[in-house]
Amino acid sequence: MSQTPNDKNHRKSARRTDRASGGSAGWIWAAAIVLVVVGVFGVRYWQLQAASSSAGDAQVAVGANSASGDEPADPSTAQSSAPPLSDAPAPEPAPQGMVWVPGGTFWMGNNEYPDSVPEHLVEVDGFWMDEHEVTNAEFAKFVEATGYRTVAELPLDPKDFPTVPPEQLGGIKPSSVVFTPPPGPVPLDDHLQWWQMIEGADWRHPTGPDSSIEGLEDHPVVHIAWRDAKAYADWAGKRLPTEAEWEFAARGGLDRAEYCWGNSLRPGAQWQANIWQGRFPSQNTEDDGFHHTAPVGKFAANGYGLHDMSGNVWEWCADWYQPNYYDKSPKKNPPGPDSSFDPQEPGIPKRVQRGGSFMCADSYCRAYRPGARGKGDPSSAAGHIGFRCAKSAQPAK
Repeated sequence: MSQTPNDKNHRKSARRTDRASGGSAGWIWAAAIVLVVVGVFGVRYWQLQAASSSAGDAQVAVGANSASGDEPADPSTAQSSAPPLSDAPAPEPAPQGMVWVPGGTFWMGNNEYPDSVPEHLVEVDGFWMDEHEVTNAEFAKFVEATGYRTVAELPLDPKDFPTVPPEQLGGIKPSSVVFTPPPGPVPLDDHLQWWQMIEGADWRHPTGPDSSIEGLEDHPVVHIAWRDAKAYADWAGKRLPTEAEWEFAARGGLDRAEYCWGNSLRPGAQWQANIWQGRFPSQNTEDDGFHHTAPVGKFAANGYGLHDMSGNVWEWCADWYQPNYYDKSPKKNPPGPDSSFDPQEPGIPKRVQRGGSFMCADSYCRAYRPGARGKGDPSSAAGHIGFRCAKSAQPAK
């Protein structure tokens, strides 16, 4: 998670990319990286410094029979009752590749992060959710059927760069942002040290034009912008989950647990998610077995049967992003605000992202926890952004 670059950092970033790429294209690319990366990281590095360490090792399971439904005065108190969950069975046969999330009431948010406060009670209806992130193989079927081209495969849109003359954008080939680890330690407040805008990087070529997804068919598709994810969901007869649905599903029936699987990061000394181990961003020890993305379903499912709700890739949600939305959101089935406002970049609307990615390290980014939020420009993509879909239950006939 990185701080928003100030004007000085914008100029420094532009010069660095200029040296690498040359001419006006360099500073345009730098601007594009800032647009993507600042948006992607919704929980900033400075927030991590104020975050407390993880709680104890006890796992707090909840269920409909253990809850009174009374709203506790303080969600952090151990004595407060767990809110009620639904034990209603799925109303219909499961759509292929989806699992039933029964709905109920839960504490949403995380008081350690300024844009995730306050922790508050939310009720969601039951819904279907993809058991894992959309894979390269699944996305390829969509593209084959429709001829769809992702944002990363298209020339830069002048609407995304209103201050740049269109004729200068014309010389920039389709590109996307790729994680490029530096050779050694670097300041963690300068994300340009490990991100590059690379021509020819897209979902088929995740690290650049010479790469491919051959052998990665069961990995999550990446370099996906919000509008790409929505196009896939519409084609599949599904939708993107709301932020409230996503967090409820991620918690897997646990009440205010630190992680999607409980309160211990490594129960039984086993990694539960594909996140960063080692010194970010230069050294990944791969203790969890993966340097980049992992095949979906490689780690154990949570209590609802969902895989990879923590780490691997960021996942788009349907909601617009506002940092103070929780102050005014409705208690039942909050749909997100009607519009976006990000005080860090007031002129750029953002959509919510959740779940963190393989790049989340405890020294830098703990957004793999279920209450943490991310955000991103809907027209931007990067090599650690993917999605999964949800589907509403059909009304009883």
